[in-house]
Amino acid sequence: MTQSLINTKLQPFNSTAFHNGDFVDVTEQDLLGKWSVVMFYPADFTFVCPTELGDMADHYAKLQEMGVEVYSVSTDTHFTHKAWHDASDTINKIKFPMLADPTGKISRNFGVLIEEEGLALRGTFVINPEGEIKVAEIHDLGIGRSASELVRKVQAAQYVAEHDGEVCPAAWTPGEETLAPSLDLVGKI
Repeated sequence: MTQSLINTKLQPFNSTAFHNGDFVDVTEQDLLGKWSVVMFYPADFTFVCPTELGDMADHYAKLQEMGVEVYSVSTDTHFTHKAWHDASDTINKIKFPMLADPTGKISRNFGVLIEEEGLALRGTFVINPEGEIKVAEIHDLGIGRSASELVRKVQAAQYVAEHDGEVCPAAWTPGEETLAPSLDLVGKI
């Protein structure tokens, strides 16, 4: 039986990322002190991946306003990330770090590595400033994700973190009512 990653701490990693035209080093320490999204995808120069990364690029400014940094990760090298960034108008929009994971260590840490193929499943993780995983979502390779739904999940995670004793019901968005679990609510929802 696999143990859930929810509420576990980030494991140590180091990566070279392609970010804003440069190669930069990124470790788990860079994710501490702010909210982070780590978004795994199978490979550069593929089909569903650019649609997802383009969608995330379109929502990046909103996430930045919310104090969230995004990190995309594939088992490609940082050189391949740069080549894809230079070759694709969609990927050229990306302003967040694109982490290289050619050894699969980061993908293994998050439980998304397909060992036989050396590729990552479509995994999305929301990590709080203390380095704890608060959202974990993993898709099969053919199922693309929605960045707008991710934004909503981050908003809910941030709300719950800031409002002790409150929880967000299904499809909650900022400004809507939350719940305060208590004996009085049992059987009344």
